[in-house]
Amino acid sequence: MPAVPNLTLHDGVEIPQLGLGVWQVPQEQTAEVVLNALGAGYRHVDTAAGYGNEAGVGDALRVTDVPREEVFITTKLPNERHGRDATLRTFDESMAKLQLEHLDLYLIHWPTQRDDYVETWKAFEELHRDGRIRTIGVSNFQKTHLRKLMDETDIVPTVNQVELHPYLVQEDLRAFHAEHGIATEAWSPLARGGELLSDPVVTRIAAETGREPAQVVIRWHLQLGNVVIPKSVTPSRIESNIDVFGFTLTDEQVAALSALNRDQRTGPDPDTFG
Repeated sequence: MPAVPNLTLHDGVEIPQLGLGVWQVPQEQTAEVVLNALGAGYRHVDTAAGYGNEAGVGDALRVTDVPREEVFITTKLPNERHGRDATLRTFDESMAKLQLEHLDLYLIHWPTQRDDYVETWKAFEELHRDGRIRTIGVSNFQKTHLRKLMDETDIVPTVNQVELHPYLVQEDLRAFHAEHGIATEAWSPLARGGELLSDPVVTRIAAETGREPAQVVIRWHLQLGNVVIPKSVTPSRIESNIDVFGFTLTDEQVAALSALNRDQRTGPDPDTFG
């Protein structure tokens, strides 16, 4: 079983660098998918209230033989629940569905255009002080959003989860994260639609390494220092996506993949979404 390395966040909490994303996994399939992932060696599961499958994650955690303290669980606050009181209520609802007493990582899912994420973040800080969340972060925040939080609140987010893949390398944002000790976490790490995995550069490197295209891209993320959460419901693909610690990419291969950047989003633009 592969040993996934941990990254240490700026508050000392450790996060497994590779995890399972469950976006668009139907609620009725989620428990089975998560149990398959835990059996394959995953110890990090990323869900969200907006995915509608927190209860399935909770069901898997309730029946698995893997101890709770070995599994890192992330969920996210939905856009319509910003503000202190709504945040606290929604957190309680998520915890009930997850069947957990404490959460490892809570994220603001999107900054939205209402600029109420500062009040929301202060509620996150309150939950963190109360010991209900081990570490707190954000998702889909741009530099302007991050600066506003850092100027007006006490805790710098430990994580920013953003769309990131070789067609959207996010070099400037990653540099900002590094400057402020924020871990970069990649959602849609393989890009949507399948175009990336058939890109000639990706398939060439896959042939050179004797690996699958998806494994090559996941390995690229790991070597950049990203936390990465590929999603799959297929047991063989779940196993393949974590089987990325027996090879390394050369500096030239990493650079070739990074050079594919098109600033091409396959999901919403945080500057206009919500």
